[in-house]
Amino acid sequence: MNAILGIESSCDDTSAAVIIDGVLRSNVIAGQKVHEAYGGVVPELASRAHQQNILPVVSEAIRQAGITKEQLTAIAYTRGPGLMGSLLVGTSFAKGLALGLGIPLIDVNHLQAHALAHFVKESEEDEVPEFPYMCLLVSGGNSQIILVESPEKMQIIGRTIDDAAGEAFDKCAKVMGLPYPGGPHIDRLAAEGDPNAFKFSKPHIPGLDYSFSGLKTSFLYTLRDALRQDSDFIERRKADLAASLQHTIIEILLDKLTLAVEQHHPRHIAIGGGVSANSGVRKAVADFCEVRGIRAWIPKRSFTTDNAAMVAIAGAMRLTPDYRGDLSLPAYARTEI
Repeated sequence: MNAILGIESSCDDTSAAVIIDGVLRSNVIAGQKVHEAYGGVVPELASRAHQQNILPVVSEAIRQAGITKEQLTAIAYTRGPGLMGSLLVGTSFAKGLALGLGIPLIDVNHLQAHALAHFVKESEEDEVPEFPYMCLLVSGGNSQIILVESPEKMQIIGRTIDDAAGEAFDKCAKVMGLPYPGGPHIDRLAAEGDPNAFKFSKPHIPGLDYSFSGLKTSFLYTLRDALRQDSDFIERRKADLAASLQHTIIEILLDKLTLAVEQHHPRHIAIGGGVSANSGVRKAVADFCEVRGIRAWIPKRSFTTDNAAMVAIAGAMRLTPDYRGDLSLPAYARTEI
């Protein structure tokens, strides 16, 4: 039996998962509601919550998998990028447990894990992508187009030069007075609104890189000018604002994805990251691929946000019989794939 424990603690979700012989047996996630009052993740509060959550989360993941910790064959953990305080909790716990059990420790790049989330299998019959494929990684901290040639060979061909798509969703939602995180609220409201009700600024960035700062500014100015005339503007037009914002973000994402496809001709396109849970993004990418005869890989929503299942599978794909890992490797807050 090959049983790999994955540990994820890069931001505000503490997660542990167990993959046995290539099949996911548990995926436990503990969120942190404490940040809602502040409208965003507070790093110090996040690291404290991880300290409280990590032991029960890991214990529950092992219990749900139907094994004991002594039956684990390796531990994969998120080494970075992310919030340093949060990463240190997961890194330290993983190192201590691996050392105590005398089993290999596999460090995982969080962004690579998102790109490999499609290889998580909940049954032996589940299909997985074929290498190479193109991945549109969209989250609160990253917006990237990645060529995935193998589990360890990935090339970023496009990235945001300022804000990420998820950040645009959340910050625009915040100025509308929506709760944090705002992305899911925008998604829900957009289903009831007119996507063509408002026109927001779209960037003119050469190549395959993204930019969302101009969109945020355009959105803010639209609200500011309208509120001068009507103090109830946001409440009256909330659904239309959400739909138009979502529509514009999707257009920006697909404009660059179109260029990337024309240049690299992928047979498979996958999406990943928290924004890939958005209903509009999921449908738009699926339709985009269908028109072009490309196989689309749309992840289950449980594998879009930060989760340990993707960390465990990324670790499993790196594990070899002679792999031991390095207990001295430090966590890192910033890096690329």
